[in-house]
Amino acid sequence: MREKEIEAKLTKAAADCGGWALKLASPTVSGLPDRLVLLPCGVALFVEVKAPGQKPRPLQKVIHQKLRKLGFSVYVLDDPKQIPYILEEVKHHAVHPS
Repeated sequence: MREKEIEAKLTKAAADCGGWALKLASPTVSGLPDRLVLLPCGVALFVEVKAPGQKPRPLQKVIHQKLRKLGFSVYVLDDPKQIPYILEEVKHHAVHPS
């Protein structure tokens, strides 16, 4: 399965949850994750999509660590079977407004 196919499945799964998986592109910052996933109740996470078995490049790892230090969840997705677990884990840890 190609990276584009996994990315399309992530986008659909986010939409099915009532969310949005935005493609990230920055002319000034290299190494950003591929998608910013926004879910109901103010949940935001970053997802780096890779072809099966591929790993993030060193610069991507640095950016992922910076995002995590800011308190964001960052996932590396290389198998579409991971998608439901990622979305459920993030929703489970979300702080719901009272």
